Amino acid sequence: MAAAALLPVTMVQSSFAWGGDGHRMISRLAAANLPKDVPAFLRNGNALDTMEYLGPEPDRWRNRAEPELGDAQAPEHFIDFENADLVGTLPKKRFDFIRALAQAQAAHPSMPLTPEKVGLQPYETEEVWQRLKVGMREYRRLLAAGEDTKPAETAVLYYAAWLGHYVADGSQPLHVTVQYNGWTGPNPNGYTTEHKIHSLFESIYVTANVKPADIAPLVAAAQPKVLNDEWTDYMAYLRHSATLVEKTYQLEKSGGFAGAGTPEGKAFVEERLSVGAIELRDMIYTAWVRSADPVEEFHGAN
Repeated sequence: MAAAALLPVTMVQSSFAWGGDGHRMISRLAAANLPKDVPAFLRNGNALDTMEYLGPEPDRWRNRAEPELGDAQAPEHFIDFENADLVGTLPKKRFDFIRALAQAQAAHPSMPLTPEKVGLQPYETEEVWQRLKVGMREYRRLLAAGEDTKPAETAVLYYAAWLGHYVADGSQPLHVTVQYNGWTGPNPNGYTTEHKIHSLFESIYVTANVKPADIAPLVAAAQPKVLNDEWTDYMAYLRHSATLVEKTYQLEKSGGFAGAGTPEGKAFVEERLSVGAIELRDMIYTAWVRSADPVEEFHGAN
């Protein structure tokens, strides 16, 4: 009886981006490849284990037992660019985007242009990245003052892993498109319309066929870098994922993700996982470097 009660939750979780296995791989490999000028607490064994465990964390918030939490943060895992781009250039702030969506909705009354339908993925990512940077700044302050840094280290690791979930979602092409789980609209190439491709690609195939050792050399081959502007870089990263939507469907159609799949299908999945780990590593590294920038501290309302 208890097992039957848990079945719907398990079925829902299996369809989340990259599944638990992909998220764990991306988070652990990102931490393992941080450069040596990042503090050791972000690179040691505890960091790797913590990042790995917390990689799937936001998907644990998406159960029917907590419907308010699930509904509120579900849009933060995706963005449908086909609809989001109706606002023009996407602003950097969440509420500016929500207001722009409302204006676009008035101009396109038949389109589903609410935040819940369009998604808020880059906004959640940017906000969590900024949390990470603030946490790292506090770590630096405590370290300079000779105070205990352990509480700040805990916060920083959590923020890094939280960030990692959304960055990983962004490397999955079906998280940036209306074609997220079966082709809709005109379909001259005969792509699947069944609601199976999402979990087949990111969960079932990954769990059965991809190991961390397959991804590690690809991540290690990319040198860490400090991003000039994290928002601009992340948006370009998402846009590139969007260019691969049709390729994902083409590979599924040719059996690329069925069973052991095809060499092309496996290479595609490995590349997408490695790109997620590289982007996460560079965003963490950038947050660390930028956390040394001087800021005007908040001291309450004037």
